[in-house]
Amino acid sequence: MTPLFILIVFLSYTSIVFFVSWLTSRKADNESFFIGNRKSPWFVVAYGMIGASLSGVTFISVPGWVGSTHFTYFVMVLGYIAGYAVISAVLLPVYYRLNLTSIYTYLGKRFGNTAYKTGSVFFLISRIIGAAFRMFLVVEVLQLFVFDHFGIPFWFTVVLFLVLIQLYTLKGGIKTIVWTDMLQTTFMLLSVLIAVVLIVHSMHSSISEMWHTVWKSDYSKILVTNVKSTENFIKLFLGGMFITIAMTGLDQDMMQKNLSCRNLKDAQKNMTTLSLILVPVNLIFLFLGAVLYIYASHLNVTITGTTDYLFPTLALNHLGVIGGVIFFIGLIAAAYSSADSALTALTTSLSIDIMELDKKFANIEDGEKKLKKNRQKLHFLMTAIIIFVILMFKLINNQAIIAQLFTFAGYTYGPLLGLFAFGLFTKFKIIDKWVPVVAVASPVLAYFLTRGLELIFSGYKTGFEILLLNGLITFIGLLLLKEKQNPKTKTL
Repeated sequence: MTPLFILIVFLSYTSIVFFVSWLTSRKADNESFFIGNRKSPWFVVAYGMIGASLSGVTFISVPGWVGSTHFTYFVMVLGYIAGYAVISAVLLPVYYRLNLTSIYTYLGKRFGNTAYKTGSVFFLISRIIGAAFRMFLVVEVLQLFVFDHFGIPFWFTVVLFLVLIQLYTLKGGIKTIVWTDMLQTTFMLLSVLIAVVLIVHSMHSSISEMWHTVWKSDYSKILVTNVKSTENFIKLFLGGMFITIAMTGLDQDMMQKNLSCRNLKDAQKNMTTLSLILVPVNLIFLFLGAVLYIYASHLNVTITGTTDYLFPTLALNHLGVIGGVIFFIGLIAAAYSSADSALTALTTSLSIDIMELDKKFANIEDGEKKLKKNRQKLHFLMTAIIIFVILMFKLINNQAIIAQLFTFAGYTYGPLLGLFAFGLFTKFKIIDKWVPVVAVASPVLAYFLTRGLELIFSGYKTGFEILLLNGLITFIGLLLLKEKQNPKTKTL
């Protein structure tokens, strides 16, 4: 593909995204930005959330991951189903009953203002770094395989993508993202399916024959029973379950889309549908990974550097123009879906939870206009912060992105898991002012405990269970903060 052709593809796809944004953001107000006026069709939300849940991590890293961990990731996907069931049965009813715009408002109602601010800050830190990781992964691949040929520096590529995302989400917010995510999901899935078809055709095989080859290979290994391994099936299932509860159910980014549904019943339909669809979708990505490795072996191609380069190397260098185009479009879709909803959620949390703009401008003249103006300023600020963090990752990156993302999430989402679990499953009142101490201490203690486990039990590797351990430490810490006088209170 020539540089001009790549540029045309990029501009064409981006034009489609902006057209969808224009259609959906007409007559948009602050309520549209924050919760989509609670009019989003549940099936559109469910389908769009597939792309948001997958993002660039699944698109790039999971296929490459197959080389070392085989299909063990599928056990984690099964854990996702259990996690979504908990969200649907436990969390969504609370969020809708309290009519929340930001889910962290719950912590304020249940514990107090300090707990509320603590939960919000932990989300901001978690989502900024998580979104930056996802965006960094995609932009780095685009930079290496595409934009370096134009002589465009990495920092410019990052700024370009974030500014474009900022512009098409600025007015409509979640109302726009519900529909653009549907577009991103479609192109990401089409990219994977077409890539598989092209590889199978190139090897003069069929889908059924390739599936048989993959199933008979070592790549199809799913269950690991070794307790010391990070791929142990119990660890992965529980990890998938609690990561879903924390990174979806306790994450403003993901829940903001659910809260844009018309009512609780529609939101629960969305969750159930999403959980069931993600199983075959993730299986397709794992199948793609195995097919890519088999194809690389067939061509005697050696992948240099990280396994994240497996898909782009084969798609751009060995699958012809069609393969290159569909990969490039899929990657752009992954880049946009990695950051658009995160940017909106971060702006929402900063506006409502930290700055409390909704309260500040609630009962004053032109309050709606002033809220919009200040919200848009914070939108620009969050864009600048994410750009800065991505550029920092470029300087310090030294390990697989997917491992970094989930490891970090285990530490930052753990306190949120502990806070919400304590609020939902106990009736204790706590000393609110000490909540930040517990929230900060929990990840530190969890880190040293995991290092201790690895020293005591030779060969033991801590995996995704770090999230559960971290949440448990937070829960215990909150028990220590319960008030001596323990009047009966209503659990929210």
